[in-house]
Amino acid sequence: MNLKALAKDLRSYPGITRKKTISEVLNFFSKTPQSKVLAAYGEDAAVLDYGDSVLLLAADGIMETLLKANPWFAGYYSILVNINDISAMGGIPLAVVDVISMKDERICGQVMRGMECAVEKFGVPVVGGHTHPDCNYDAVDVAILGTARKDAVIYSHTAQSGDDIIFVMDLDGFYPEKLGYAWDTTSKKDAETVRRQMLLMNEVGSRHWVHAGKDMSNPGSIGTLGMLLETSGKGGSVALDKIPRPKGIDFAQWLKSYQGCGFVLTVHPKNSSKVLRAFEKEGVEGAVVGKVNGSSLLSITCEGESQVLFDFKKDIITGCNPSRLPEGHACFKE
Repeated sequence: MNLKALAKDLRSYPGITRKKTISEVLNFFSKTPQSKVLAAYGEDAAVLDYGDSVLLLAADGIMETLLKANPWFAGYYSILVNINDISAMGGIPLAVVDVISMKDERICGQVMRGMECAVEKFGVPVVGGHTHPDCNYDAVDVAILGTARKDAVIYSHTAQSGDDIIFVMDLDGFYPEKLGYAWDTTSKKDAETVRRQMLLMNEVGSRHWVHAGKDMSNPGSIGTLGMLLETSGKGGSVALDKIPRPKGIDFAQWLKSYQGCGFVLTVHPKNSSKVLRAFEKEGVEGAVVGKVNGSSLLSITCEGESQVLFDFKKDIITGCNPSRLPEGHACFKE
């Protein structure tokens, strides 16, 4: 494996580079602490104080390229990606609202059928939203509300030096037609299975086994880890040969893939085996792939070689580093 070439390929991957715009958008919004906002910037969902619990609020817009390539999956993923954002926080999804913009009724119908399938599969209802029936474009955007126990939320900014880095991924999947970086593990599975998998992060969070976590989204597994480490103000090293992978899939493609059910976790070593067993019992494979450290470097290693992928003293993925987090940003406590 040419480690230098792989690092260059990952650094230039659009799934990662497009996240940099987040750092520019952040400048438009006030970072004044709000008593009810426990966490926001850098997390998969905002965390809002709600008595003994929290409310989790997130939203996603589906990329235009996905909508054009496969409208059915665009609708399906508009629900799935939001569910994964709530799951990543250790939460339970409650309901979604959508904004549908229509130019082509045929495309809109396919999007709606994909959304309908996801709603039936995961049991998370669409409870309202807004429809634009007279647009010059087609688009779908979805927001989601979830909940979690206050002491069981899994944040992105709380990785600790010495933590094991764990990747968990459902290897039983496929790439849909025209979607070479979207590893689908849910659309062909039964509802009971995917609903159990949906709540795995809630289980490990409730048991206080996890310091930090994120779902493996458009930046892929390594890119998602990079976002977590950047937000936590940490570095880390990943052994590529430890990463779970299905047979017959190009490795670079796999590292860049959105995972239908996949999470990056940082865990105290004493809890790693417990976390792995929890996921394995539901058919999600996992492994300790590296360690969190106190540096600003994310490195990848293979066969005795090492290559720096990001140096967060100068490199930006999202710009959501500790210096950008509002004062009072909540921290996970064991």
